[in-house]
This record gives sequence, C-alpha cells and structure tokens, in this order.
Amino acid sequence: MANDELNLIALAQHFSDEDKAREFIEKLRWPDGPVCPHCGEVNNAYRLEPKLPKENGKGKHVRKGVWKCAGCREQFTVTVGTIFEDSHIPLSKWLLAYHLLCASKKGMSAHQLHRMLKVTYRSAWFMAHRIRYTMSQEPLSSKLQGIIEVDETYIGGKIRTVPQVQQFGTRPKDRVSPVSNKAAVVSVLQRGGRVQSKHVTRVTTENLRPIIEEMVAENAHVMTDSSTVLKGAMRGRKHDQVNHKAEEYVRYENGVCITTNSIEGYFATLKRGINGVYHHVGKQHLHRYLSEFDFRYNSRKEKDGDRTLMALKSAGGKRLMLRDSRLPN
Repeated sequence: MANDELNLIALAQHFSDEDKAREFIEKLRWPDGPVCPHCGEVNNAYRLEPKLPKENGKGKHVRKGVWKCAGCREQFTVTVGTIFEDSHIPLSKWLLAYHLLCASKKGMSAHQLHRMLKVTYRSAWFMAHRIRYTMSQEPLSSKLQGIIEVDETYIGGKIRTVPQVQQFGTRPKDRVSPVSNKAAVVSVLQRGGRVQSKHVTRVTTENLRPIIEEMVAENAHVMTDSSTVLKGAMRGRKHDQVNHKAEEYVRYENGVCITTNSIEGYFATLKRGINGVYHHVGKQHLHRYLSEFDFRYNSRKEKDGDRTLMALKSAGGKRLMLRDSRLPN
C-alpha cells in the first residue's frame, strides 16, 4: 500500500487483522529482511510456524510472528526492542492510535482514544505517552542557522484569588505572580524550518543561555520580543527585537522581516491543543506533550500517512516503562 493511501479508512480496512498489521510493521522495520535484536544479523532468520500444545498439555507453544535467528539461535518478534514490546494491546490498535495522534493537528486526548479503540483509559493514556516518546527529537546534528525566533510562553490556568482583608497593624500580603502556578516553555524556531521546545523551571538568563548555546549558531540572526531576559542570553549573536507593548509586531530593516509571528503561531497551536484537547498537563509530563507538538510542526509539510510512517519508524530502539514516564527524553 502506498504512503498516500495510509489513512484511517485504509488502516481500518486492511490492518484490522492482527496478522496483516504485524506483516506491515515487519516490512516497515525490516526492509532488507528480518534483523536479529540479539546478534544484529540481517536476513539470516526463519519464521517459526505456530504450533498448538499437544493433547497432554506438554510441548512448546509457538505463537504467530516468532522468528528464530540462524546465527545465535535466539527467538524474537518484530516488537522486540520497540515500544510495542510486552504490550498486550493488538498491533492493529497501535497503528490506529499512531495515525490518530499524527493526523490530529491539536492532538487527541486519552479519553478519546479510550472510547475509539475500546481499551481502558489507563492503557490509552500510556499508549499515547509511549507514542509521544517516539516523537521526541534526537539532539541536533548541527546548530540552527539563518533567522531564528526565540520566545517563551506559559502553560496552565489562571490563579483563583479571593480578596484579602488587611488587619490593622499588619503589612499587606505580597501580590501573587500571575504565572506562579504555570509551567514555562521556551521554544527555538528556525524560520521556515524546525522548532524545538523545552520546559524550564524559570525563565532566566542563566536557564536560557545553555539552550541558546546548544541550538543556535553563532552567525544566526536571532529575533525576539522586547524581553530583557532573552536579550541577555544571546551572547554576541546578531539580535533584533519587536516591541509588542508598543503594538509593534512586524517591521522591515534592509529587506529583512523582523517579527516573531512564526513562533507565536506555533504557540497558538500548542495552547489550543493543551487548553482545548488535554485541558490539563502536569509539569512532570509536559516534555512529552512538547515532543508531540514539535513533531507535528516539524513534519507539517508531510501528508498524514507520511507523518504516521515517520513516527512508526522511530519506534525501534525505544522502550518506556510506566515508572519512567516522568523521566526526560
């Protein structure tokens, strides 16, 4: 089946059968033949035919999809060493979950997956987290160059405060910061290219400087808003600002468009997804959701089927246990 035909209807029609779903993942992971996860040999394995136990209950039971390496004599399946390993959820439902998360611009909640795939909410939540883990980006092979937009945003609801009665002889209570209960997110976006987002504890020059040094090339042209914190993290890079407080959003200097509208557009999609679909995201899990939104933005020019295949190809070599779901990528 061609990549442009990989849509929800095709998945439901062709891969509702578990055998077909497994064969599809085998072709995707092993284009040159089966690869043994134990010794690494390629195309030197044979498939074991399923066998039922003998009438007396003795004998080995071989399930479908098991291969045996002719080199090291170890058995394996296509799910070994992937996020599918040891999962009791059918591969056909995994494929559907992948496509739903990759094709939905603002994401899909675990409750929606729970209702559509007929799995428990706990299973749907962990499935989505494991898929987000495969969407996480590898460290950049080279720093971002050209025009770079950097900005921060805050994820979380508004603080609910009640009027405080000041008693005679006491000082008024300190005013609560409007972002004290929110999670700070810093994003670095290459105009016309990729974006990478990070959750930081506080937006300070000390926290932002390592991020800029890691991602942005020294000869890049950085554009931000009028934040003094962002200005202090640039370290000699060419830097221009737009003053949003003065309602300045775009200006041109020597034919160069100075604006942060691209990264503001990314934040708009991120916040509409968090507020409208997920409603609440714990700070300990925020980096998983940022990986999801970064992945979809970076593959925004791809078709839904191609984006799904990109995510599926990243499933190998990654495992995520429930106890480790809060750990960084």
